[in-house]
Amino acid sequence: MRYRMYETVSEGLKIEVLYGDEHVAQSPYILKGPVYHEYCECPEEDPQAWQKTLSCPAKEPQIAKDFSSFPSINLQQMLNEVPKRFGDERGAIVHYTILSNLIYRRSLGKYTDFKMFSDEILLSLARKVLLPDLEFYVNLGDWPLEHRKVNETPGPLPIISWCGSLDSRDVILPTYDITHSTLEAMRGVTNDLLSIQGNTGPSWINKTEKAFFRGRDSREERLQLVQLSKDNPQLLDAGITGYFFFQEKEKELGKAKLIGFFDFFKYKYQVNVDGTVAAYRYPYLMLGDSLVLKQDSPYYEHFYMALKPWKHYVPIKRNLSDLLEKVEWAKENDEEAKKIAKEGQLTARDLLQPHRLYCYYYRVLQKYAERQTSKPEIRDGMELVPQPDDSASICQCHRKRPLREEL
Repeated sequence: MRYRMYETVSEGLKIEVLYGDEHVAQSPYILKGPVYHEYCECPEEDPQAWQKTLSCPAKEPQIAKDFSSFPSINLQQMLNEVPKRFGDERGAIVHYTILSNLIYRRSLGKYTDFKMFSDEILLSLARKVLLPDLEFYVNLGDWPLEHRKVNETPGPLPIISWCGSLDSRDVILPTYDITHSTLEAMRGVTNDLLSIQGNTGPSWINKTEKAFFRGRDSREERLQLVQLSKDNPQLLDAGITGYFFFQEKEKELGKAKLIGFFDFFKYKYQVNVDGTVAAYRYPYLMLGDSLVLKQDSPYYEHFYMALKPWKHYVPIKRNLSDLLEKVEWAKENDEEAKKIAKEGQLTARDLLQPHRLYCYYYRVLQKYAERQTSKPEIRDGMELVPQPDDSASICQCHRKRPLREEL
């Protein structure tokens, strides 16, 4: 359940959740406060206290792995190299500097419209906690960019991306999709952690015993999936809803009608196949209560490391050659399939809660800042990204204003 605040509660916010006139779960809940609304600019000055309040995990293995390639970060080298290597007319890089909890940026390259997503999460974090001073580069494109090996000269640069791959060195943040849906849960988006929780279709026993897929033609295996489905309609229902990359295949394979995401969960088994990179629907499939059959992939998002095959999902080969036998296995081992589906759902819910994403973002910025070998600067062409003006809500910050506003 999610509440949206419109004013500050200085102490003792009581939330009662009733079913009829009975309290549900551990209701009533009392937050000792103060509690601020989303657009209230009132950063906690002690980041450790903030992380403790959010119960941030002590370790994030993916972050440790990502930074193992970067014992130190040379900002001057980044400034010299990143615009040249990645900021051409095809580029999708945004160069950020955070100083005294204010956010500045300049766009490098033509395809930087998605900066609204990176702006949104950075501004949201800065309203909640004092961010370290740092200067970094966010890749807004689909593909990870840094393919230099650690032992090469010159070495790899720590570009921040939404998707990682086994042959690249980018530092990964939660995708724009999962981040935006978390920030806007139950308000501006249809698919989010909470809406899917309430729309998981029929109970397990009443779901259709087939594997299901709908999506665009963004990878060849998706076309194979449709062919498999035509040949094995009793095991698989797969369709392409839009042709863009392989338009010549539409006649042969046909075009499937669009279907609402919640209706996917009428089926017991969900096939997750990569798109151009990792399929960003994967977290949402995991949040449903169907069993996910996940294609083996070189691409990953920030939370994949915590998910284990046969515990949280059933793995399928990259070329889909064992897909049908895995569907058969699931049908023959219904209890085990149901258990894996449930375990996957609970783990995904745990990993994708709003506070876990905030913790993850903060930890990446913190680890990056610790490794900088010089002070970040506001560079030529950078502009301030202002906090949104929210006149609809009352914000009374109880913390003393930071003393660092000498800028």
